[in-house]
Amino acid sequence: MGRTLAAMALPPPADDRTCLVTGASSGIGAEIARLLAGRGLGVTLVARREPELRALAAELHDTHGVRAEALATDLSDAAARAALPGRVDDLGLAVDVLVNNAGFSTIGPIQDADPDDELRMVATNVDAVLHLCTLLVPGMVERGRGAVCNVASVGAFQPLPGQAGYAASKAFVLSYSHGIRQELVGTGVTVTALCPGPVRTGFVEAAGLTDDEAAGSLPDFMWVPVEKVAADAVDGMAKGRPVVIPGVVNQLGAAGGYLLPRRLLLPILARQHPALKK
Repeated sequence: MGRTLAAMALPPPADDRTCLVTGASSGIGAEIARLLAGRGLGVTLVARREPELRALAAELHDTHGVRAEALATDLSDAAARAALPGRVDDLGLAVDVLVNNAGFSTIGPIQDADPDDELRMVATNVDAVLHLCTLLVPGMVERGRGAVCNVASVGAFQPLPGQAGYAASKAFVLSYSHGIRQELVGTGVTVTALCPGPVRTGFVEAAGLTDDEAAGSLPDFMWVPVEKVAADAVDGMAKGRPVVIPGVVNQLGAAGGYLLPRRLLLPILARQHPALKK
């Protein structure tokens, strides 16, 4: 009983413990890091953009008095991922919380896809999640405490024409999170899958859509502020929830995407996607 209850909360702060957050230079990752630091937890920020990471680390230290480290890393590079645990060890830290947030999307039909971009997306969205979980969760199990948050998407609940590879990658993250969560029952380690809908973070611009195109493809009431997404994620981890879908409309959309027949749903999604409009 004690071990089960212990798993239903974020591990407590300590000088030699840290929360490793990927994709932490902006958007959801940065907001999650702010909220974890606000709870007194030390953070290790991981992304490619070192200046942004260092600026956020300084902000979190100054604001909350926590230890905040910045480790610039290209998570699409397997060797760089493999080196992360050693870099954290060298700082005298153990990872008690892992937030796999880094990810991006390509857009457009497959006949226009760039193979290198597609493979880099899979390496970041899929390989990095599996790799970092495999590297860091065993230590959590050995210590008898830990929390993992893997960022999927509402796109994980159905195929998405126009972003087929992205939705498939997030379906992997969701399925993988469910599977390892069950494997970890009784260990003191929980796994939560965060499945946000549309969020104004610069994500859609990076994918190649303009603000107008993104806004035109989805109604305003589906967009959830990044602060709420991050708050729901941290609250979900603290409560040991298996899946977190911020926003009631997105919760209904995820259920519909899962339950509706594909022959009815997919033509509608294809017609709505701005990258597929002629």
